[in-house]
Amino acid sequence: MSGISTNRTNIALPTEIAQEVMQKTQEASAIMRLARRINLPGRGLTIPVITGDPEAAWVAETGAKPVSNPSLTQKVMQAYKLAVIVPFSDEFRRDLPALYDAIVERLPGALALKFDQTVMGNGSAPGENFDTFAAVTAQSIVPAEGHTAYDGLVAAYADVAAHNGTVNGIGISPAGESILLGATDGVGRPLFTAGVFDSDVNRILGADVAKGRGLYKAGAAGVGTAAGTPAVVGVAGDWTQAVYGTVEGVQIRFADQTGLTIASEQVNLWEHNMFAVRAEIEVGFRADTDCFNLLTGAVPQA
Repeated sequence: MSGISTNRTNIALPTEIAQEVMQKTQEASAIMRLARRINLPGRGLTIPVITGDPEAAWVAETGAKPVSNPSLTQKVMQAYKLAVIVPFSDEFRRDLPALYDAIVERLPGALALKFDQTVMGNGSAPGENFDTFAAVTAQSIVPAEGHTAYDGLVAAYADVAAHNGTVNGIGISPAGESILLGATDGVGRPLFTAGVFDSDVNRILGADVAKGRGLYKAGAAGVGTAAGTPAVVGVAGDWTQAVYGTVEGVQIRFADQTGLTIASEQVNLWEHNMFAVRAEIEVGFRADTDCFNLLTGAVPQA
């Protein structure tokens, strides 16, 4: 088969498979599904950000029209490399269709999970020109005395509106989805699904919903009588104010004649009849973080 070298140290991945890996990564990432995508040059890109809108004014019939310019600032979007290496047995390579299926199934989820976790503030950003939601305003969606999940969502909408944004999308983790599916009105009817036979929360108060495992960040237990840190279970915001960029999509390389550290042990791939697939993507993320609110779950107690 064409594309395989004689010493089998490389396999050229068909272009359509590489494109499918990128597509699956976007589908697996809730952040990528909600934010706008741009093509990012390798040297980075300067993005203008509108920080103030122009203002209109009433004028007399022959009066001079007012001139009002929007205020702007600039952000640099930089590409940072996100990568993962997955080892396979040689049996996968013996049957190439199975190999391609395994790559498309395993790699996109790993890349998407880490990207979403980083944007949510679950771990450090790769650099100063990569925005995260780590420090944005948080709203609890856990029902409590005098407080409902609906109240928490409305508070998020209000805060985003106060920063000149409109909530048009909500990213929710499976844990957050379970909270919303359990939210009911005064007579026990579900609030955030069309009926009890629906399996998904697909729209909330007019906003699209995207689910993703990477949108969850565990909380911390309290000490003594002190409350702990609530778990982050989702994010609501104005996704017209968020953009991510990729340089060349997902790049994939194969190797079978090298060492690989697996579970802290150095493994010779050739000796163990294995090979490894490395997937990497150069990606950046920028947002007006004032236009987003985190959604939090229960406050754990010690």
